[in-house]
Amino acid sequence: MNISDQGFVLGLSALGAGIAMIAGIGPGIGQGIAAGHGASAVGKNPGAKSDITSTMLLGQAVAETTGLYGLAIAIILLFANPLIGKL
Repeated sequence: MNISDQGFVLGLSALGAGIAMIAGIGPGIGQGIAAGHGASAVGKNPGAKSDITSTMLLGQAVAETTGLYGLAIAIILLFANPLIGKL
């Protein structure tokens, strides 16, 4: 069974896109931990709710960029594959 060069590149690109989406696990865990600690901090000090919430949301926004980079790489590999032009 012979596989073409283009089929090989497309198959490995799909595999790479799947691996890139594993990057979504880290932000999910990190944001959950941040939200839990933020809720705990507000429970301990309700007067600082606005400061705690703004700091928590800024941290979650920074953490989310990792997942978005992984998504961008996966979309590029699946739909705008730059490797096909190199064949």
